[in-house]
Amino acid sequence: MKPSIPRGTRDFGPADMQKRNYIFSVIKKNFELFGYQPLETPAMEKSETLLGKYGEEGDKLVFRILDSGDWLKPFLEKNGGTIDWEKHSSQYITGFVSEKALRYDLTVPFARYVVMNQHNITFPFKRYQIQPVWRADKPQKGRYREFYQCDADIIGSNSLVNELDLISLIDLSFGQLNIPVLLKFNNRKILSAIAEVVNEKDKIVDITIAIDKLDKIGKEGVVKELQEKGINATAIEKLSPLFDFKGDNIDKVNTLKKFVGENEIGKKGIEEIEYLLSHSKATHLKIELDITLARGLNYYTGTIFEVKANAGTFTPSILGGGRYDDLTGIFGLPNMSGVGISFGIDRIFDVMEELNLFPDAVSKVSGTKLLFAHFDIANRDFCMALAAEVRKSNIACEVYPDVTKKVSKQFEYADKKNIPFVCVVGSNEVEKKRFNLKNMQSGTQEEMSLEEILNTLK
Repeated sequence: MKPSIPRGTRDFGPADMQKRNYIFSVIKKNFELFGYQPLETPAMEKSETLLGKYGEEGDKLVFRILDSGDWLKPFLEKNGGTIDWEKHSSQYITGFVSEKALRYDLTVPFARYVVMNQHNITFPFKRYQIQPVWRADKPQKGRYREFYQCDADIIGSNSLVNELDLISLIDLSFGQLNIPVLLKFNNRKILSAIAEVVNEKDKIVDITIAIDKLDKIGKEGVVKELQEKGINATAIEKLSPLFDFKGDNIDKVNTLKKFVGENEIGKKGIEEIEYLLSHSKATHLKIELDITLARGLNYYTGTIFEVKANAGTFTPSILGGGRYDDLTGIFGLPNMSGVGISFGIDRIFDVMEELNLFPDAVSKVSGTKLLFAHFDIANRDFCMALAAEVRKSNIACEVYPDVTKKVSKQFEYADKKNIPFVCVVGSNEVEKKRFNLKNMQSGTQEEMSLEEILNTLK
């Protein structure tokens, strides 16, 4: 058997994991700096928890898990012991044979958790979550079937201060990662108003999904998709000025005011947009109002965010999020407004690799600070006792495990692993309790006691 992994997944070796852990550490530190608390949920959820929350297209990407045991038996019992392939769709059949699914994102499981634990939570509740998610997507550059999300959400408050808080968090995190970014935002109230203005209120989902693809399929592609969804020609004609939405943020707001007119939900959306624009001027982010931004997830109701790298050739979004007013209502807890963002770690990793943004200390230095080299079994055993003392001082160290008289081989091991110091232990060193400590970077070597070695490494 030739070993391989499923398409859309990746292995990460030690060097790559050091880089990924660097990203995780920066974002996690900032989550906690802004008062968010850690949370984890199971990798799998009940299918009924996930399905119906992401729209028709999103539901197709949910990985279903076959029930254990004779999973086909319940279906056959329900349908007379046979499968009619012309009558029974795969979606119909999976309802009988798949009770569980891998989580598609972290937001819906978070909403489920909030409802189940509402009496033990202090609201507003600020949580962060760093876990993998799975989507049955078509793999391509920047699009994976398994990837990590780093989410920060605050639920139980409808204040726009929370959106400003998240903008500051985005600004700080990407600033520390040295990624130049563009933050695009919109408001789903505006999109709802647009659907009302063009008299296609019932087609709001179809309109937003089509508009969201403008960057990918262009104006003609969007028009074609709107036609296929049954949007009439008059409505498409009214929508067309929005496909060429230009000017600075103030110009765009003025254009929107004219377009939505006296529409109440549109006026509310514009009010929220103006608030964010006027209060986010202190950030270093480049912020752009983009009316084509829709974000396909059905649960968004207000502000929506998307961040892209503003350099390099990598174009997919590396962060997304938005306001959802009643996601918990699906699970029996209505009127619980929340807002959140999700950092796409795998795409951030790809951007930083392309732009060579990882510090040398992250990509080149081993976690091990000291290697003990030796000449025989007795010396190695003595090194084990020394290593125990070193670790008491919280200094990472290793003892070369094999016995070999070739100290050069042990130095080669340290060099390949980027271990900065090597302590050579022989019979003379054991007797005198003084050891040769070599700095692998400078090549200098000095005889020291164990206490002096500890002070040097500290």
